[in-house]
Amino acid sequence: MSQKPTNVLFILSDEHTRDVAGCYGDKIVKTPNIDALAARGTKFTAAYTNCPICVPARASLQTGTYVAENACWDNAHPYDGSIRGWGHRLREQGHHTMSIGKLHFRSDKDDNGFIEEIIPLHVVDGQGDLLGLIRRPEPAARGGMPDLAKAAGPGESTYANYDRNIRDGAIEWLTTRASKLDKPWALFVSMVKPHFPLVAPPEFFAMYPPESMPMPRLYGPDAYPTHPSVKALRACMSYDDFFSPEKVRIALAAYYGMVSFLDDNIGQILRALEAAGLADTTRIVYSTDHGDNLGNRHMWGKSVHYEEAAAIPMIVAGPGIPAGKTCKTPVTLVDIYPTIVRSVGIEPDAQDKALPGQSLVEIANAPCDPERVAFGEYHAAASITAMYLVRKGRWKYIHHVGFQPELFDLETDPGETRDLGTDPAHAATVAMMEAELRKIIDPEAVNARAFADQEAKIARNGGVEALIKRGDFGYSPAPGQKPVFATTLEA
Repeated sequence: MSQKPTNVLFILSDEHTRDVAGCYGDKIVKTPNIDALAARGTKFTAAYTNCPICVPARASLQTGTYVAENACWDNAHPYDGSIRGWGHRLREQGHHTMSIGKLHFRSDKDDNGFIEEIIPLHVVDGQGDLLGLIRRPEPAARGGMPDLAKAAGPGESTYANYDRNIRDGAIEWLTTRASKLDKPWALFVSMVKPHFPLVAPPEFFAMYPPESMPMPRLYGPDAYPTHPSVKALRACMSYDDFFSPEKVRIALAAYYGMVSFLDDNIGQILRALEAAGLADTTRIVYSTDHGDNLGNRHMWGKSVHYEEAAAIPMIVAGPGIPAGKTCKTPVTLVDIYPTIVRSVGIEPDAQDKALPGQSLVEIANAPCDPERVAFGEYHAAASITAMYLVRKGRWKYIHHVGFQPELFDLETDPGETRDLGTDPAHAATVAMMEAELRKIIDPEAVNARAFADQEAKIARNGGVEALIKRGDFGYSPAPGQKPVFATTLEA
């Protein structure tokens, strides 16, 4: 399929759970701008992150490679520009590549592929979350865990102010600079909300009275995770231990408020694109790096492969994109690379052709293919073993190295309440899904390589005790904000 080259406006949020958007079926949240974008474009309903934590997910979307290939295992192994990304690819061919906002790479001193990085957020000290490297023996509960519940509610935060600056920077660039470029350009606008802290600007928090917010779907004495590796992860990331039912509702109201705040910022950027006369020549991609558990299974944050954390919104709109289409073809963040490269008119070279992704424009224009395989992996903080995700058709398979697998039928059980992984009646499906996994990687070999790289980095940074002493800083600070470290709750 041949299409006329276009500009690309790629808007990324951070930690936006797929189902908390009106166009994805949420009846409470107010997301008029995201919904309107989906109505005039194609919405993917089986989109997944390649890793449910920030740094590895962003390395995958930048390079079009899986974590097993780029070795950005966790939040302490950031992308450093050494693997060619879509920014490099465009720049080589004379296209303007601009980044505004969060990148979460190693440093702006690296060549990350952009002609300019405006107000970038990179990992702390070029190192990131060193504490998260400690995965064996089983890591203790982290020190910042009480803060999530404590902070939840209405108010201002450095993240909200940062997003306003990102929004304004994008509007200025679209208004004053974009129309002066003589080749198709790519603008990456990367915002941090609705990533925690769970603090929503008051006018957006007020849209969601806490007493009207429903409790999480899977919450209560029978909802705690029982799978050994997930149970261990929850014990380390023990946010929920500090939540009361009242605080859960406040936290959810804050999260919904942050999503509406994000939506408002997206709307302002899209109106600036329209006002600049660029809407007819620009494709828009909206997605996020991963979701958030939002209290389900008594977990907050991400780091697991259940739908709340692993499934993401993915919307494309603009020239050559079917309007009002819902596409059930599984897609992931590695599909971003070919989408941007092909959209501006660059033909794939041998290195591009070796990548696992496919242009979302091509997928949107083809008949839906639910049997396409989506793949994700997790080797990061609080995990005691590698966890892999395979989505194909109705099935979601989660492979835990050294432990029993999990299997969910998303057609009859979209909330993943019934694990069929050890059910003899589904042994053939488990075998089929494991075979799909092994077509992509060797799960045991990749697991061993991740542990080896992490343990080597622990040694280079003074050993386990030194990293425990350094502590946990909770989340990467916005530009100009200092990280606040807390020690682990248990030595």
